[in-house]
Amino acid sequence: MNSKGLIKKYNVPAPRYTSYPPVPFWNNQINRDSWEDSVKKSYLLYGEEEGIQLYIHLPYCESLCTYCGCNKRITTNHKVELPYISTVMKEWDNYLTILPKKPLLSGIHLGGGTPTFFSPEALKLLIKHIRNSTKLKTDAEFSFEGHPNNTTEEHLQALYDVGFRRVSYGIQDFDVNVQKAIHRMQPYTNVERATRQAREIGYTSVNFDLIYGLPHQTQGTIRDTFKKVSVLRPDRIAFYSYAHLPSVFPAQRSFEEHLPDEAAKRDLYETGKTLLAEMGYLEIGMDHFALSEDPLYKAKLEGTLHRNFMGYTTMPSKILIGLGNSAISDVYLAYAQNEKKIETYKAHIVAGTSPIIKGHSHTETDLKMKNLIMALICNHEATWEPGFTPFSQPQWNHPLRTFEEEGLISFDLEGIRVLEKGVTFIRNICMALDPCFKEEDMEKPVFSKAI
Repeated sequence: MNSKGLIKKYNVPAPRYTSYPPVPFWNNQINRDSWEDSVKKSYLLYGEEEGIQLYIHLPYCESLCTYCGCNKRITTNHKVELPYISTVMKEWDNYLTILPKKPLLSGIHLGGGTPTFFSPEALKLLIKHIRNSTKLKTDAEFSFEGHPNNTTEEHLQALYDVGFRRVSYGIQDFDVNVQKAIHRMQPYTNVERATRQAREIGYTSVNFDLIYGLPHQTQGTIRDTFKKVSVLRPDRIAFYSYAHLPSVFPAQRSFEEHLPDEAAKRDLYETGKTLLAEMGYLEIGMDHFALSEDPLYKAKLEGTLHRNFMGYTTMPSKILIGLGNSAISDVYLAYAQNEKKIETYKAHIVAGTSPIIKGHSHTETDLKMKNLIMALICNHEATWEPGFTPFSQPQWNHPLRTFEEEGLISFDLEGIRVLEKGVTFIRNICMALDPCFKEEDMEKPVFSKAI
């Protein structure tokens, strides 16, 4: 089957595998006591050496980007800043009573929403509070997501002063018609200014997020966007597939009739990927590209790449604690997600009760499958975990044999390898190995299409 035929066949809803099991298959066998026990146990096993990472969800935006699938709250009232920051600090203080002693911190990532909705002073207050209560790992990495329109020099300097060296700008597309359709107007001059100021201050890594499959995108617009990107030359680029889920995000209905069809969307990706290669960017993994001197690419070559809810990372920490409404934590032994509604989340923290709305406690089988799938997504090869080979479980034979016949993978008694032709279909390959999709009703989960 040719590549277009394979794309048509495998462009079906599939998890992105930022976690295993995927969120819709969590067992929700988590309560406050079991979660705290998992945090303590994980820190004792891994934290003293690897440290912990923090993801802090900052949900506010001044306007709605209609393509967006993130948890956000639209407001122009900046009086919400300090009450929210105070709640996050209190949540962190609660974790400090759980952890055995002053914890080792390996990284912080500020996501949203729009973290730069918050003032430089509010952000600095939050980070200083966390830093004063932790020991900082020598190679700790601090990063944040910035909107080029409102990331000021003051934001960049304030965050640099408390340890941030990486910034990710949500560009999506430079074409004016595309920006109008997705309600995210940001002139090139704003992106150029924000990028230049970050580098002048001393940031060592600038990332651009771009999306293909947006309304009004054409071969011409995507080429023009990448031409502008090549001038600014960020260190890393995330080139995401637009996930159209209007039943979940109703604002996406506003531009449905202007979306490229599946074939045109795939052509946009192939054009972008070709242009990235011509510009010197190398593929890291699903949707991610970096320059050859970037630590992310070096980790890829050395087989030390990792992946968590924030994407690919060089940090080996198995403990990621999420703070803020809707934030997800991964302490290797278990997952937990906070209440999504801001008011409910704040009420729990103020009352001293757990803000966790759902979670998952891993079985030994889960951990084996998690290791297998994460190895495939990061390194495109994996050794079979005990009890997980296509020869010991006959139900796996058919999908793996089909992928093998199509030239997408190779496998034997020792392990499995994703071939170059199969990288495009990595989500499908992982899904075929995932026992969740043999035990559950496939009509219930909602996933974006794989390609």
